Amino acid sequence: MKSISRLSENILPASTTDEIQYANLWQRLHLDLPLLFGIIVLMVCGLFILYSAGDKDITVVEQQAVKFAFALLTMFILAQIPPVKYRLWAPWLYLAGVLLLIAVLVVGESGQGAKRWLNLGILRFQPSEMMKLALPMMLAWFFHFKPLPPKILALFIATILILAPTLLTAKEPDLGTAILIASGGLCIFLFAGIRLRILILLGLLVLSGLPMLWHFMREYQRQRVLTFLNPERDPLGAGYHIIQSKIAIGSGGIFGKGWLHGTQSHLSFLPEHATDFIFAVTGEELGLIGGIALIVIYMFIVFRCFYIASLAQDTFTRLLAGSLTLAFFLSMFINIGMVIGILPVVGVPLPLVSYGGTSVVAMLAGFGMIMSIKTHRKKLGL
Repeated sequence: MKSISRLSENILPASTTDEIQYANLWQRLHLDLPLLFGIIVLMVCGLFILYSAGDKDITVVEQQAVKFAFALLTMFILAQIPPVKYRLWAPWLYLAGVLLLIAVLVVGESGQGAKRWLNLGILRFQPSEMMKLALPMMLAWFFHFKPLPPKILALFIATILILAPTLLTAKEPDLGTAILIASGGLCIFLFAGIRLRILILLGLLVLSGLPMLWHFMREYQRQRVLTFLNPERDPLGAGYHIIQSKIAIGSGGIFGKGWLHGTQSHLSFLPEHATDFIFAVTGEELGLIGGIALIVIYMFIVFRCFYIASLAQDTFTRLLAGSLTLAFFLSMFINIGMVIGILPVVGVPLPLVSYGGTSVVAMLAGFGMIMSIKTHRKKLGL
């Protein structure tokens, strides 16, 4: 092998040899350089936006930077683990996640009318964030041993697996996270090659269940839906968030008012401007150009992850990578959609830009799994 390596060094130009060694370094670290580059660029942009959205409080930025560092460490550790290990752990992680969600409803910490947190003394976290990873892993494991496209019975069992954590999360209540958990599970159906007629049937079943869903929704959740349909019905109450968000984005115009020069957030007209509505701050200060630039960064990450999913060598890794990627995209799409008024407000943060900790760690843990799928591929003989 050493002689072959020396021979290649003699034959190939020095620049080509350096590029190969550079690529091999990232391969040994089990990191995908283009994906890592996109994530870091998004994080840096997020910190700049957060500094302005957080009323120029450097402490907020420092706290978020620490959370980013911990999340990157988590991503690096998970990238070192071969995908076969994730397949073995999937059922146990799913079971642990469901049990933790039940524990939240029993002994969880309450805040702002909801039970979402478990406090273990040295650690305080949201088990629902864990389910964003555990559910796709479980479904990918389940379909790995089934013929594809999936049969009716397999889809029925998979639906039960999706409903359990989704309903437990919605019970907290945390409708936004419940939607993301369910979306991550349903993404598996698409990548598993579900037949069109079954997909249409499921869509009809969902539509027929909407009246029942309305019956079980809490009053504030119903108000969010009604406000989405007509924000002006309560401009100083339920419609205030979305109206102020639209004003902020519209006032930014093409090029924006300039970084740190937004008025809607700094004068406290825009609620939740450092978390759920941080994209409105982006639109006001950086304008249409800044908003599009941020979306381009997101789409670069999404397309890179889909490319990695296309290289997956078995059903489990293909479904897992595809589902995690589409779940990331949906998080971005739902947040921007609710901020610009095309979707109801459901409390979904903007990935890697909104202030937060648990969601950031869960998001980068998913990217670590995707990198593992890319860098642990077995070389196939020609």
